Order: sequence, then structure tokens, then C-alpha cells
Amino acid sequence: MTSRSINQDLIRPKIAILGAGLMGRMLAVSLMEDYQVELFDRDCGDAKQSAAYLAAAMLAPLAESADCSKEIMQLGARALQQWPDFLSKLTEPVFFQKKGSLVLAFEQDLGDLELFKSRLKGDEYELINSLEIKEIEPGVNARFNAGLLLPNEGQLDNRGLLLALSKTLKDSGVVWHKQAQVTRVTPAGESPMYHCEGHEFSQFDWIFDCRGLGAKEDAMSDNQVNKPLAQLRGVRGEVIRLHAPNVTLSRPVRLMHPRYPIYIAPKEAGVFVVGATQIESEDSRKPTVKSALELLSACFSVHRGFAEAEILAIESGCRPAYWDNEPKIKVSGNIVSVNGLFRHGYLLAPVMVEQCLHLLKGTEKSSVVTKIMPLLMVKDG
Repeated sequence: MTSRSINQDLIRPKIAILGAGLMGRMLAVSLMEDYQVELFDRDCGDAKQSAAYLAAAMLAPLAESADCSKEIMQLGARALQQWPDFLSKLTEPVFFQKKGSLVLAFEQDLGDLELFKSRLKGDEYELINSLEIKEIEPGVNARFNAGLLLPNEGQLDNRGLLLALSKTLKDSGVVWHKQAQVTRVTPAGESPMYHCEGHEFSQFDWIFDCRGLGAKEDAMSDNQVNKPLAQLRGVRGEVIRLHAPNVTLSRPVRLMHPRYPIYIAPKEAGVFVVGATQIESEDSRKPTVKSALELLSACFSVHRGFAEAEILAIESGCRPAYWDNEPKIKVSGNIVSVNGLFRHGYLLAPVMVEQCLHLLKGTEKSSVVTKIMPLLMVKDG
């Protein structure tokens, strides 16, 4: 028990959060002061089964706008401003950076760079030449003659954040049920019910389902009640983590590529996260030789120092997405589903948490969130 009295706990609403990935942990931290929170996690608490574990955690609303709606870009820009305040609530520091991002293309791919620029839904970028590229990133390949600098973008350390969230919840005494597989069963003529061996969910005032693709099987078994969830699909991402202490990149770099843009995100202690945006597949195998070669050769083409990099991991995973690649908050009575963050998990997480808090407290939303609300909120009835 924390410093709160037993009487205080008795009057605070009880909330169950299903899923301990990025959204589940952030929501738990945001609610733990005013609510009795219990977190239900199907793994052992290390988040390795969550999409958040593999992500590069780039906070790039403008760059992402090339392939998403203007509304998602606006939400991402809002969330980027919220990250420092959220991180300040954690008991351990997390690497956070806002130095912008750099988009590069070789001569043969300048057409792709121009197309990328034409799809951006904002104008907060700078066209830069070879001398300017060399000035801001001295170590990159001298063959880059043109690029885009997007100065108002950032990134953070995804795994550092997941650990800090875990420690904050532990230090605050939040009840965390690990290796607790939650299922949803809906008998004919009855309200939807969640089930987990040894736990009764009827005692909770609110249930927040943040299980990502973990909710898909339940939705498929009950297509009528969970129709929005039944539309979930997995989108494959492939990531390589490298240790390259001799490589100096001060901000994330995106490289135009014939098949898909490739990103290189520098983290602390010489660690780099390298990946491609998306592959329309739910294949859960490890990355293929072709993909690994493309990612590694792209690194070497950007900075020769990657030749001596140590390969820490080559991994893949699937991110939950709806048909329109935009997130949804589905409300059915006291059950709230937060899902479909696609590749925008870290980009949008603070604003998704904000909307959940507004839902609980019934407060007025800002003009930006109110405008975007139809994209995110789906209410039964």
C-alpha cells in the first residue's frame, strides 16, 4: 500500500488495464494517482511481446505525414510537445531528443525525394545542399548533394522508456498481474465480458483494453460485438540494432530507397536502430536475408563507419492497424478499447492517453483534439 489511506482507496474508482505494452503502461502511470489501477500482462513484464519493444520511437509528425492524414500529423505535433512533461513524471530519466530529422537521397533517387516532399502536409522543412548536409552531419557520405531537414522532430529511447515506466509503476505500488492471459467471451444475449483465470472483472468501474494484436483473436470470435476490432491486421516491421561507437549521427536519418524509406535512429551509447517503415504481412518469422542486406547496405551507404558495427539483434514484429491505418478509441459501456496505432505508437501515445483521461473525467477537450475526435472515438449505440 502506498502513502494513501485505505479510505482514499475505497472511494477511488477501480480501473483494469489489459495489456502492458506502451499504451497500457503509459495509461497506468497517468491514472495511478486518481484511480485504483490493476495492470494485466500476458508476458513476464519485459514487454518483449509488444510492438513497442522493437520500435525506433521516432517522433516525426511531418515526416510521417507523407503517408498519413493531416489530422494524424497535427496530433503527432501536439504529442511531441507533451512528451517532456510526461517523462518528468517517471522515476528514472529517459533519453529524449528534439534535434529534427534529416531526409537524404542519392542522385538516382532524387525523384523519390521530390515526391516525398510533395506529399508532406506541412512546410516546416528546409531544402539543404551538400555543404549544409556536411555541416550538420559531418560523417555522412559526401555523395549526398541534396536533402531535407525537418527541424521540429524528435525521438526517444523506446526500451529505456518501457523500463522507466515499469519501475515507476512498481515504485508506486500499482498491482501488476503478470503472465495473465485475458480473453473475451460474449454469451448470446449478454453484455461483453472479459475473463482471466483467477480474476473477476465485474468489480472494475472501467476496463481499458490496450492489447494491440492480442485483442484480434477475441474480435474474430465475436465479430458482431467487436466489429471495429475485427478489422485489425498486423503490419510487419523489420529492425536491426547496431552498436557503432565510431559513427556520429546526431539525429535520425531517413534514406530514400527504391522499395521503401529506410531510417537510422541514433540512440545513446553508440546504439543505432535501423529499419524500414512497413511491409503488408503478418509473417512472424525473423527478417529475411534480402531485408537484412538492404538495411545493412543502406547504413553503410550513409556512413562508412557502420562497416565495423556490431550487430546486436535482427528482429521483426507486427504492429496493429485498422483498414485506414489510424487509431481508434472504442467505447462500449464501461469498456474502452485503445488500438490500431499502426507505426504511430510513440508518435501519438501522449495524445491517446490524454483522450482517455478526458473520457474518464468528462472534461472539455482542446480545439485540436475535438477536431480530430471523429477519427479516434467510436461509441456503441
